[in-house]
Amino acid sequence: MNNKDITVVIAMSGGVDSSVAAALLQKEGFSLIGITMKTWGFDDFPEKDSGCCSLEAIYNARNVCNQLNIPHYTFDFTERFNDTVIRNFIDEYMLGNTPNPCVLCNKTIKWGALLEKAESLGAQFIATGHYANLNELNGRYFVSNAKDTNKDQTYALWQVSQNALKKTKFPLGEYTKPEIRKIAAEMNLKSAETPDSQEICFVPNDDYRALLEVRIPDLKEKLNHGDIVYKGKKIGEHKGYPYYTIGQRKGLNIALGKPVYVSKIDAENNIVIVDDEDGLYKYEFIAKDINLMKYERLDKPLKANVKIRYKDSGAPATIEQINGTNIKVIFDEPKKSITPGQSTVFYEGSDVIGGGIITINNE
Repeated sequence: MNNKDITVVIAMSGGVDSSVAAALLQKEGFSLIGITMKTWGFDDFPEKDSGCCSLEAIYNARNVCNQLNIPHYTFDFTERFNDTVIRNFIDEYMLGNTPNPCVLCNKTIKWGALLEKAESLGAQFIATGHYANLNELNGRYFVSNAKDTNKDQTYALWQVSQNALKKTKFPLGEYTKPEIRKIAAEMNLKSAETPDSQEICFVPNDDYRALLEVRIPDLKEKLNHGDIVYKGKKIGEHKGYPYYTIGQRKGLNIALGKPVYVSKIDAENNIVIVDDEDGLYKYEFIAKDINLMKYERLDKPLKANVKIRYKDSGAPATIEQINGTNIKVIFDEPKKSITPGQSTVFYEGSDVIGGGIITINNE
């Protein structure tokens, strides 16, 4: 099939990455439709009306599409985003976990709602400005590291399904960010100098606590004055366990004459447990709700490079699938601040084997 007979829906955020992704696909001859997703209503925080879902971003995306002479539509996915991504975000913090909303957004919104909309428009593929490569082996689709290791976004893509991956294009995988900005400048794209977004789109001023307080007005009253416990003894009181994360040292307001760190959050009993830095290191955990990409199932233990957070460079570990939904991870060396609720992603070289949600910290 000739590229001009293939329709690709390109997710347009108004930023430079999605703009150049569209331009590159157009250069390859694909028939394009630009779609901007409105996912965040800003009703709770009007001053947060900036970033990837703002009116400014929508106008920028439309201007780039006009410049490239491709149709542009804006679709409102606010209700679905609220019911899935934001609801899960709040629920996880109330369970004492630290979630990755971008991972869930990729699964349910970009490769969920957007893919559905693309197919309803007759498109065969969707494309995004993510820095990742897509590969296929023995009928399995998987993402691999982008050329630009500093911008690589494979960690946030581990939940994308096989069906969605086979209908996806990642035009930026073999480019670096400076190369993308250069292309945008050469094409005089209006988004060439748009700054990168550095925060969660629906979190005001990068402070998730403010969002929790708006959505749960009596949060402070309900959870204030819980115990902070060190070595089994109460040493202070906290402001509410959702305000704390594993590895946190600042803001504990306790004086032991030495630094201590949050090592565990007991949501059921409203307790924050702290420990010395040595107590943050653990060898193993369980990953739940796994999604495997490169292999359908892990029939035997496998050596992998395992990441436990977005900016983690990863560490060597043995991964073993123990049932249909869980994988046990054992690091070669103890790993610091393994955090329940965070995503863990397993790599074989530059390829993503799969990932899961960190759920158990062994004591």
